[in-house]
Amino acid sequence: MVDSGGAAAFGAGIGVGPYQELTFDAQGDVDPATRAAVARIEATDLLVFAHGWNSDRPTSTRLFDRFFAPFPGLVGAGVRLGYVGVVWPSIRFPDEPIPDFDPPGILADAGAGTALDDATRAALGAFWPGREAELDRVAALLAEQPEPLAALPGFGASVRRLVDADPVGAAVAPEVPAVFVRDTVEVCRALAEALAGAGGAPSVALGDGARALWGGAKELLRQATYYEMKKRAGVVGEHGLGPVLTDLAGRRPALRVHLVGHSFGARVVSFSLRAVPDGARHVKSLTLLQGAFSHYAFSERLPHDRRRGGALGGLQRRVDGPVVACHSAHDSALRVFYPLASRMAGDSAGLLGFDERWGAVGHDGVQAVPGAPRLSLEAALRGGLPAAGCVSVDAGSVVRRGGAPSGAHSDICHEELARIVVGAGRMGR
Repeated sequence: MVDSGGAAAFGAGIGVGPYQELTFDAQGDVDPATRAAVARIEATDLLVFAHGWNSDRPTSTRLFDRFFAPFPGLVGAGVRLGYVGVVWPSIRFPDEPIPDFDPPGILADAGAGTALDDATRAALGAFWPGREAELDRVAALLAEQPEPLAALPGFGASVRRLVDADPVGAAVAPEVPAVFVRDTVEVCRALAEALAGAGGAPSVALGDGARALWGGAKELLRQATYYEMKKRAGVVGEHGLGPVLTDLAGRRPALRVHLVGHSFGARVVSFSLRAVPDGARHVKSLTLLQGAFSHYAFSERLPHDRRRGGALGGLQRRVDGPVVACHSAHDSALRVFYPLASRMAGDSAGLLGFDERWGAVGHDGVQAVPGAPRLSLEAALRGGLPAAGCVSVDAGSVVRRGGAPSGAHSDICHEELARIVVGAGRMGR
């Protein structure tokens, strides 16, 4: 049994317990020692929380600690909670403020701060091992900001090679987003305008056009990390987290598992359902906090293509309880930048402008799932949640703080959201 008598037993910096981390590499392979430690947790209910993008190890630990803190006071007397923090290879851009973790701040003007600081450059090197030459070229151009019309095509080519999306290659997949295959100057201009719309920089038309374009170029690099993390999160969920939890449930059939994910971590926990066998009942709830994946993921018929379903179409039925998608209109990362990262190369529309095909579940909730209710946070807390199926909860009344360019994307450490998780898992007093 994991000792629950003191904070030191819970893990560095974690104030609840019993707590353990479950660690995966980019291929979804689990660290055996962390798997064994999680298997030793004595609990009736296991709360499994996957962090999202922009999280290094210390930030993830602080996030777990703050998010888990309210739960001991919310669950019923018959519930013995165990806590698991899912750690997977993400990346942190230290210049993006996170509420309650970093000082608030925004980009002062177009192109300001485009040079990569040492921490970001090191994080990129760990994120893309063996790609030092491309990263050095990208970093040098962002620091020097040469004449953009001449230099941006080369910058774009380096970024495309980082994500294996170079259009001159023979292996370019048709699902590569448009930001990696269209003209780099056009893309950087669109991204600069998106930054202006998110409050992070003035418009290209109003500011120094060259410097604004380099601000858009840095955002293109950020988009590359989003694209890579989107792919990685699905792999970790389906081939890592899902099988680990299914195996654990086979050994301990009475254990109730409650999945929670933030941002791309919501994709991790959701894609873990692909590894849940039909008829298995160990996953008792799934709560998505500002989920960075398609709002059509659980749909069995896409509105714009009735022949196809979402990537997780119908898999909400593998949860013996509700799938709760918390969303907020104050999340600029999902309102503005997720659609840019998701819009496909074959789309005839421009890069900017809302197109619901590319919307995120953390922006406007679950879409195209018949019968899925839509509730305000207050109504969900007052009247409870459905016993099963998808439900969208507008959490904008609390998820509302944060600086440019991501807005309230990381503003998730609220007791109200912990109460949603408790309600979804039927763990309350």
